[in-house]
Amino acid sequence: MSENAPPNQTQNHSQDQGGDHESLTIPLLSHQRSVNSISTSQVALVGANLCPIESLDYEIAENDFFKQDWRTRGKIQIYQYIFMKWILCFLIGGIVSLVGFCNNLAVENLAGVKFVITSNMMLARRYVMAFLVFSLSNLVLTLFAAIITAFIAPAAAGSGIPEVKAYLNGVDAPGIFSLRTLIVKIVGSITAVSSSLLVGKAGPMVHTGACIASLLGQGGSRRYGLTWKWLRFFKNDRDRRDLVTCGSAAGIAAAFRAPVGGVLFALEEMATWWRGALLWRAFFATAVVAIILRALIDVCLSGKCGLFGKGGLIMFDAYSANISYHLADVPPVLLLGVIGGILGSLYNFLLENVLRVYNLINEKVVAYKILLACTISTFTSCLLFGLPWLASCQPCPSDAPEACPTIGRSGNYKKFQCAPGHYNDLASLIFNTNDDAIRNLFSKNTDSEFQHSTMLIFFVTCFFLSIFSYGIVAPAGLFVPVIVTGASYGRFVGMLLGSHTNLNHGLYAVLGAASFLGGSMRMTVSLCVIILELTNNLLLLPLIMIVLLVSKTVADAFNGNIYDLIMKAKGFPYLEGHAEPYMRQLTVGDVVSGPLQLFHGIEKVGNVVHILKTTTHHGYPVIDEPPHSETPILYGLILRAHLIALLKKRAFLSNPVRIGVEAFRRFSADDFAKKGLGNVDRIEDVELTDEEMEMFLDLHPFTNASPYTVVETMSLAKALVLFRQVGLRHLLVIPKISNVRNFVTFICLELDSSFFVCFFMFLHSDYGELFYYIYSYYFPLVC
Repeated sequence: MSENAPPNQTQNHSQDQGGDHESLTIPLLSHQRSVNSISTSQVALVGANLCPIESLDYEIAENDFFKQDWRTRGKIQIYQYIFMKWILCFLIGGIVSLVGFCNNLAVENLAGVKFVITSNMMLARRYVMAFLVFSLSNLVLTLFAAIITAFIAPAAAGSGIPEVKAYLNGVDAPGIFSLRTLIVKIVGSITAVSSSLLVGKAGPMVHTGACIASLLGQGGSRRYGLTWKWLRFFKNDRDRRDLVTCGSAAGIAAAFRAPVGGVLFALEEMATWWRGALLWRAFFATAVVAIILRALIDVCLSGKCGLFGKGGLIMFDAYSANISYHLADVPPVLLLGVIGGILGSLYNFLLENVLRVYNLINEKVVAYKILLACTISTFTSCLLFGLPWLASCQPCPSDAPEACPTIGRSGNYKKFQCAPGHYNDLASLIFNTNDDAIRNLFSKNTDSEFQHSTMLIFFVTCFFLSIFSYGIVAPAGLFVPVIVTGASYGRFVGMLLGSHTNLNHGLYAVLGAASFLGGSMRMTVSLCVIILELTNNLLLLPLIMIVLLVSKTVADAFNGNIYDLIMKAKGFPYLEGHAEPYMRQLTVGDVVSGPLQLFHGIEKVGNVVHILKTTTHHGYPVIDEPPHSETPILYGLILRAHLIALLKKRAFLSNPVRIGVEAFRRFSADDFAKKGLGNVDRIEDVELTDEEMEMFLDLHPFTNASPYTVVETMSLAKALVLFRQVGLRHLLVIPKISNVRNFVTFICLELDSSFFVCFFMFLHSDYGELFYYIYSYYFPLVC
């Protein structure tokens, strides 16, 4: 929601803040922006007066109507409600697993056809034609992904993990879970990954799983007539949030075939709020994913999936029964962790700044966005085709575990331009899908297959190409590119150590991938389990734990994790899990205040309409005064959506008296159910006559009589923790000795045309005086 602060208060506050305020409020980019022009940008700033981002109500409104509705439900309905949660988790797991399988199948076959044709032309020494086929096919695939993303679903651009993480934190950004976004995310991810761009499909799979869960939770999509009444059981944000959490866990499980890692990823990185029942349902959803994928992979192993890789779905078998490491191997592992932390923080820094530069292009017309994507694709194709010419040809090993040189799509021994009996080790990494490249790097008993220069060139190429490829207007993940980059530098370190270590180069590649993941994404437990599940190597557990802890610790000294940086750059008002030390010195009474807007228990319709039209608050305090109560008291809190529902149903009274039990007969639970994404009732759509404006509304049955309230002396730190851990949107602040006078909500206040402040806002009214204080918790805000 958006609030416009009076200019004089904003100006005075700016003067008070001095130099610190200037450093906080200078926008990333200084030009004017419009909401429509930045929708596909990974870094986007708002240049309009209103921001469509709203927070979600994870608190249940326990009003009289809600309680009566639950009292009238029988045991069968309650069991049906619980049963439907498990049914939807099963559907989420099943659908996400099928989507993940089809994604991988499509990528393997699209890329496979491209690489086979290019390889055959290289064998025939038609090098120019091979380059044209390779580059044009990449360009067409990238162009298709960019066009459908820019014109159909701009919210599908990028990874999608920052959007899902912000949603689970309570931010309802527009369009992120729509049916169009889901379809474009799936198709665009397939074509973008197949186009040899250094992007991954793990992040888009998380977004895909969240979209599927959200659509199932709201019963389908009314916009396209795809609704199912038997699915519309979950009528509040809390239940839908749980389903989206399960969907994000299922997405990781489908991307890496890592069911336990998916649950831990949702717990460690995505979800703000967690409980035991949600853990069970998320685990159930990922278990369904694992079982279905295993069955589908068995089908592919029989040769019925075209060019689908053997094993498929990123199963990198680096297992070795003879792994042994000693104390002397620990220092190199610690060095890997330190290097991974430094490189990871540098990677995050460069990516954040590249996204800012890309925003200068993405804020222009759509043609500029598509041109940027095509430029990156052409540059990538030229680089990938030209670099193998710099590598020297190597003779095929006599004990090669597969045909050398490799004829076809995948393999460790690509011939490229080499003579018969020789292979190009750099081409073996580049002319493969990212999955096959990682498999080659992780493979055991291949210590002599790659040269030092090859690993160094491949590492530098992956490092920078993954940064430049992410910001284009197409679905693009970061997980797999980070794994490829980390594996290449890890293997390079292993090659430098040579005989001074007991670990083979493939295991150093695994540890390098872990260190770079830890340095960039700053996760520990979930990454550790994901790596163990995708490598099938439990013996590496101690070393992976060490390298993740070291890399995260080193990287935290420089900047935040990549998804948090992108989320803040996008402007999502994300509440951190911890309070800053200075917040302990402030009370909730020290921060923002403004004119209090409230309702009486029985309110005139005209007053309700006037307040709803002149304010944008999502909730309002309700008070009772004599003769409806002995003394003025705070009755509770009523939501804006419920007020609009009452006006639309015209539940008016001729006299200011309580409606009583009549309310339970005139309304049903569906009247107050949470609408689907993007379907919000507006007060402007309610048309009332002058006679109706003079009538009354009884708000008592629909007011949450038990809202969260705190005294004005509570520290700001405790209020922040309460907001995050309970998932609040509103918090009433009351003085110790008098009636309600403060009201707090999480909203955004515009300071200028391209910068917003997000904070807790207190509406304070005492003897007609208005006081304004701004809590310095600043975000550049995106729509």
